[in-house]
Amino acid sequence: MHRPRFILLAAAPLLLGMSAILPAVAPQSHAAGYSIAFLPKAIGNPYFDTAFNGGKMAAASSGDTVKQVGPTAADASGQVTYIKSLIQQHVNAIVVSADDPGVIAPSLKQAMSQGIKVVSYDSDTLPSARNVFINQASTEQIGRVEVQILGRELGYKGQIAILSATSTATNQNAWIGFMKKELALPKYKNMKLVTTVYGNDDPALSTTVAQGLLTKYPSLRGIIAPTTVGIKAAAQVVDVAHKKGKVIVTGLGTPNDMRKYVKNGTVPVFALWNPGNLGYLAEVTAHNLVAGTLKAKVGASYKAGKLGMRTIGANRVVLLGPPQQFNKSNIDQFHF
Repeated sequence: MHRPRFILLAAAPLLLGMSAILPAVAPQSHAAGYSIAFLPKAIGNPYFDTAFNGGKMAAASSGDTVKQVGPTAADASGQVTYIKSLIQQHVNAIVVSADDPGVIAPSLKQAMSQGIKVVSYDSDTLPSARNVFINQASTEQIGRVEVQILGRELGYKGQIAILSATSTATNQNAWIGFMKKELALPKYKNMKLVTTVYGNDDPALSTTVAQGLLTKYPSLRGIIAPTTVGIKAAAQVVDVAHKKGKVIVTGLGTPNDMRKYVKNGTVPVFALWNPGNLGYLAEVTAHNLVAGTLKAKVGASYKAGKLGMRTIGANRVVLLGPPQQFNKSNIDQFHF
């Protein structure tokens, strides 16, 4: 008789001293369903909390057990500690948002060698170190749309800056690459990217960095922050400095964080996907991989609950959908 086994998408570190006495056995089975742990870049981030809530919703339908753990600040070495702890727990799957793909890849490969499924979400690790990546939206669309929004708001002229998360973040770097390609188009010839700075997805540091931008570049017209922490910090700084309308802020944020700044005009338009659906899709994908109802192969299709059918695309990537733009006319329709 089949007994369901545990999956984890990323969990709290165990007592490392126990590792020496734990036997190297296969992941255990549990009657309650698979155990799935989410390992975000950092805990306490509303964006990742919303994604985790989506994972809990999916788990409630499948009988899985989910939990979320991780470092309190974005730190790849901290993620490695958690991954090693999960291996010692003999989990069935780890789902992780990579802070630094190269740093965490060896420990993820170790997990895979022991039969643990690895699903990355939000920010990919090396393809060789995971089974499937749940991509929140087309990387190109995300990068280009942020520049397109700012270009419209600025009349396609003026100095702009980018306030990103960490310099090693896979997703931010990929988006920034497409931002630069968009900026190279003729219509942006009068817009100049003066710098890219990093707030490490830390509210205090992001605030300090945003303040530094206003001080160093007094003619700055716009800030793009492709991170929910960064866009909130930048909006607060511009608002407090009474530069609303003089410096336009856009990027990727959550409606609940940005509602005030959209309504007061500091952030006329910003973009994002639904992070709850991202976490939901990650949980469903991990469940199917461990259950054996989904093979991590290009072209494989599966039913993702309320999100309908999904197909694994090139490089074993599953796409959630296109980014959503938020403004005064629609922001009150969204609550996450």
